[in-house]
Amino acid sequence: MKTKASSGIEPLLSLLDEAYNKKSWHGTNLRGSVRGLSATQAAWRTGHHSIAELVVHCAYWKYAARRWLRGDKRGSFPLKGSNWFALPDPPTPAVWRQYVALLQSQHAALRAAVAELSAGQLDATHAGSKVSKAMLIRGVAMHDVYHAGQVQTIKGVHKM
Repeated sequence: MKTKASSGIEPLLSLLDEAYNKKSWHGTNLRGSVRGLSATQAAWRTGHHSIAELVVHCAYWKYAARRWLRGDKRGSFPLKGSNWFALPDPPTPAVWRQYVALLQSQHAALRAAVAELSAGQLDATHAGSKVSKAMLIRGVAMHDVYHAGQVQTIKGVHKM
C-alpha cells in the first residue's frame, strides 16, 4: 500500500511549505518576506505592484489553484476581482493584517486540498488543459518563491 509520502503527495506538501513558510535552502520564503512589515511598508513599490498587492495576488492564486484541484466554482474569494486587485494605498494597519491573514488562510486551505488528493489524481488534467494537478501545485510553490523575491527586492530598494 502506498503512503502519502510514497505517493508523491508529501513531497508536494513539503515544496509548498518551503516556498511559503518553512525553512528552505533558497533564503526567505513568502511568509518570511512579509513578516513584521507595517502597513506603510506594505505600500512600498518599485515598479508596478506594491507588497500589499503581491500578498493579495498570491492569496488569490492559492485560492484559484485550490478551486481548480477540487473542481469548485468561482466566487468564494473574500475580495471582489481576480489576479490583481484595486487596493487602498496605503492600506490601514487593520487591512494589512487582513491581507496577511488572507494569505495564511488560503495557504492552509490549499495545503488541505493537496493533502486530500490521492496519488492517482496527481497526473489528472482538466478537459482541454495540459497542466496536471502535480504541475499546478509545483507552480504555486514557484509562484510563492518568485514573489518572495520581489518583496525582498522592494525591501532592499527601500533599505529596510
